[in-house]
Amino acid sequence: MTTSFGAAKPVVLEDPKVQIPSFHGLRIANSRALTHTVHVPSVPSSTRFLVRAVATPTKVETAPEKRSKVELLKEQSNYIRFPLNEELLTDAPNINEAATQLIKFHGSYQQYNRDERGTRSYSFMLRTKNPCGKVPNRLYLTMDDLADQFGIGTLRLTTRQTFQLHGVLKKDLKTVMSTIIKNMGSTLGACGDLNRNVLAPAAPLVREDYLFAQETAENLAALLTPQSGFYYDMWVDGERIMSAEPPEVVRARMDNSHGTNFPDSPEPIYGTQFLPRKFKIAVTVPTDNSVDILTNDIGVVVVTDDKGEPQGFNIYVGGGMGRTHRLEATFPRLAEPLGYVPKEDILYAVKAIVVTQREHGRRDDRKYSRMKYLISSWGIEKFRSVVEQYYGKKFEPFRELPEWEFKSYLGWHEQGDGSLYCGLHVDNGRVGGKMKKTLREVIEKYNLNVRITPNQNIILTDILAKWKRPITTVLAQAGLLQPRYVDPLNLTAMACPALPLCPLAITEAERGIPDLLKRIRTVFEKVGLKYNESVVVRVTGCPNGCARPYMAELGLVGDGPNSYQIWLGGKPNQTALAQTFMDKVKVQDLEKVLEPLFYNWKRKRQSKESFGDFTWRMGFEKLKELVEKWEGPPSVPARYNLKLFADKETYEAMDELAKLQNKNAHQLAMEVVRNFVASQQNGKSE
Repeated sequence: MTTSFGAAKPVVLEDPKVQIPSFHGLRIANSRALTHTVHVPSVPSSTRFLVRAVATPTKVETAPEKRSKVELLKEQSNYIRFPLNEELLTDAPNINEAATQLIKFHGSYQQYNRDERGTRSYSFMLRTKNPCGKVPNRLYLTMDDLADQFGIGTLRLTTRQTFQLHGVLKKDLKTVMSTIIKNMGSTLGACGDLNRNVLAPAAPLVREDYLFAQETAENLAALLTPQSGFYYDMWVDGERIMSAEPPEVVRARMDNSHGTNFPDSPEPIYGTQFLPRKFKIAVTVPTDNSVDILTNDIGVVVVTDDKGEPQGFNIYVGGGMGRTHRLEATFPRLAEPLGYVPKEDILYAVKAIVVTQREHGRRDDRKYSRMKYLISSWGIEKFRSVVEQYYGKKFEPFRELPEWEFKSYLGWHEQGDGSLYCGLHVDNGRVGGKMKKTLREVIEKYNLNVRITPNQNIILTDILAKWKRPITTVLAQAGLLQPRYVDPLNLTAMACPALPLCPLAITEAERGIPDLLKRIRTVFEKVGLKYNESVVVRVTGCPNGCARPYMAELGLVGDGPNSYQIWLGGKPNQTALAQTFMDKVKVQDLEKVLEPLFYNWKRKRQSKESFGDFTWRMGFEKLKELVEKWEGPPSVPARYNLKLFADKETYEAMDELAKLQNKNAHQLAMEVVRNFVASQQNGKSE
């Protein structure tokens, strides 16, 4: 890059009173000044300040290097305002290409229904920003209402602990956005080239390390929230509806002692260009990998002393999932250790990493703009050296950590303050129908707060012990069963929305995975695997990897109409990267691949060896040979058949409940029987 290292240098324009930062060697000329008041939240009114920003440049001198079209749109947008502000006022059902890019920064994507032919039916998807997955009672009820009034009647829980609201029409955007903002929510930065939602374990445990991790995630989210006011100007006519920020967040944001900031800019960290691409951060505690820590641009891990008192943080950098089929220069990547910092330095250390990516990440080709490519190009030593200059210190050695575990937090648990929480499995995160109605009734009746997990599930918090029985009963009637009654394959599976609304989808994911999991369960039974055995299955409609398929034991990635690329080799605790096994496998041919794989796992695995570990040990060449020679499993004696229903009324009641889980009555009844037998056996062994 052609920018000089260190502080962004202001360029004097025709009006000597107005300055804007140069970026990557560009000099912006012929701009007219405007005055824009920016209030720093939580700062006393006596310390509020006036900054002078610059409106859309009319001429930009040629850069010494090529920049992508999106970079030019950002630069000319007057801090993500123009032309979106004008496009929203037109009668057309859609917005133009420039506005489509800019509305992402506001937390929305323009979409159209790809199942329909002829004239496109445009709508907008809105994504909220909920650090740690925290959703106050009032916001949940608001989102539930908005889904019915302005959406498609469903809510979706995402893999980054947020809501997605689909089907909002352009004419309703301002109403929906302003309603979210005024009810304790936000969509600012949920999409676009800036920091996305910050993950943290969703469990509402009253434990010092968990509370500290969640507080840190919220502070990092606040630190990296845009400051120029474009979001509030657009949706609530400039009204700033924000909670007070901790003073340490404000200090860290405004600190420029090591040349991190753009002086006198309404965006001190982001400048006019924001970041080269999206940026993802997760915070957690040792052992808890509910957040897929290694898939993030920055992974932050609380380090405690022997008494459990937080002392500092280990920092990982360079994770990311997105790639392009058959383009080997693009790849998923796991984050690697950067170093350790004392707890009081975490905001400054993360800011230094973000600024390093801002200054040196590629802006010419968006396929290579994520920070993982910068680190892969430079190597971790050079990257650490540059970050340290912005941080102003050397990183301390990475502290040793215990083994990671995947934690789902499903079922009933104690919070540690006398209350309970209940984690509920939601297939693919899609909340609709009777489930949606019942969840609302419970959350409203008991005034419960909610957490969204990175596995697209939902946690109801702050439940009194006396409410446990009635809540369990009413949830079960809506198909929200305790985890022991849910197929183990479903408990860890994830899929992205894909078709019909995602413009990038190549094939099905969310709509296809229920049938795929049933077929995998059938293969399990055919080759003799037990019901309580499972593999981590993740399905995406395209290679961008929104459901993190490259960490799965079995990843299915859209690779053409009705076909998938198969990835194998992830671990159940999400600490190993899968690899491509086969390309363009038609959906109807999946059993031809899965049967020999699962059959040989059943027969040749070592003690407690996971499917992912088995595939690595066997090697892909050997596995492909087994697939090519497969003629089906040897015949096995007929199984015992248990007649489960004695009367029509019981069958119909079970069938109605089973349909809520996309099963039939026999499947659900067998699950109940199996779990009952297993619980009895466990009781005897104890």
